[in-house]
Amino acid sequence: MLRRISSPSNVNIARRLILNPLASSSSVSTRMSSTKAQTHFNQVLKTEIESIKAAGTYKSERVIISPQNSAIKVAGKDGKASAQINFCANNYLGLADHPEVIARSKHYLDTHGSGLSSVRFICGTQDIHKDLENQITKFYGTEDTILYASCFDANAGIFETILTDQDAVISDALNHASIIDGIRLCKAKRFRYKNCDMNDLEARLQEADKAGARLKLIATDGVFSMDGKIAPLDKICDIAEKYNALIFVDDCHSTGFLGPNGRGTAEYYGVQDRVHIVNSTLGKALGGAAGGYTTGCKEMIDLLRNRSRPYLFSNSLPPAVVGSASAALDLIESAKTNGLFDQLWGNTKLFRKLLGDAGFTIKGDNHPISPVMLGDARLASEFADKMLQRGIYVIGFSYPVVPKGEARIRVQLSAAHTEEQIRQAAAAFIDIGRELGVIGAKSKL
Repeated sequence: MLRRISSPSNVNIARRLILNPLASSSSVSTRMSSTKAQTHFNQVLKTEIESIKAAGTYKSERVIISPQNSAIKVAGKDGKASAQINFCANNYLGLADHPEVIARSKHYLDTHGSGLSSVRFICGTQDIHKDLENQITKFYGTEDTILYASCFDANAGIFETILTDQDAVISDALNHASIIDGIRLCKAKRFRYKNCDMNDLEARLQEADKAGARLKLIATDGVFSMDGKIAPLDKICDIAEKYNALIFVDDCHSTGFLGPNGRGTAEYYGVQDRVHIVNSTLGKALGGAAGGYTTGCKEMIDLLRNRSRPYLFSNSLPPAVVGSASAALDLIESAKTNGLFDQLWGNTKLFRKLLGDAGFTIKGDNHPISPVMLGDARLASEFADKMLQRGIYVIGFSYPVVPKGEARIRVQLSAAHTEEQIRQAAAAFIDIGRELGVIGAKSKL
């Protein structure tokens, strides 16, 4: 006699047994076991998600229904779109929807197709890929460049390829997650120094020497993305040369706009010839689409082309993305004359002054990343929701993206912002800050 069957999945199993008495009992058992495993898995995931929600760190995605710019449209829960001023994009120069960037992207789509359906070394390298790599190499004044699908991939591929168990990597404590993950993939000895603490860096280099490291590589963000803090590359170079160490910089939040010509953190400090490896992105100031790269000496790039796993096992960049990045680089070459740099740094100075005068704590080194510190995760989330109601699109950041107790709203300025938009955002911050008790009632513009 068949046992009573209640669930739909078990009903299907029973039907199969009735229609085919010779059906394998082991396959039925496997199916039921698999169902139990899925149920248990779902419960584990649900418990984890509920704990995130209880901590106030659950992240929901807002849906944008317009091109990326300082003014965007966001889909509402009622199906209606709302106009918002966007203050949390990495679109530092406002090039994400620039007509020249879009036009070249479309042109490359027409001339070189949608994609290559291949990795680079098989049949995925077009002339436009080599042209962009040469363009980036010329931009930095290095010897060669290799393109990746993202800077995360570039960071995942660099350390494992160039370092062995005979070497050491000395990493800043607040480095981006992609650097941390990339270092985990390599076999080198690992040392971590306190954020931008040169005394601690020197101590870790001494430990690496005592451990007999063949190569010593200092790894740092050029700009720390959650703090807007610029790494002291000039001092890092001095210490690196004292201990015969190499320097790696992830320059994602400075490429295209930091330094006299937008060459990034090394140019900002005048140490371009003292930094050995730069990884960065095409997905922020350089058009905002996707892609990343490593630039440096020719021998290193040759080795990466042959051994870097993210490069060897990922499709090459789509032509449209190559086109948008190439056009963005051309625009940056003339940024001094077209006013983009002046607009970005003027906007940054104005916003930081308005909120600082009002009593807010703003972290960072006068960088377009301007974190408004709130401390509590729930407060940051509530604050961001109220800002959205005022037409200002910002996001609250909390653990694990930032340390516990250091929740914030990370404001990011762009050359695309107008003075009116910045003053409107500052007024909203001040009103809501008073309402939630973040700043005193007497604070004013």
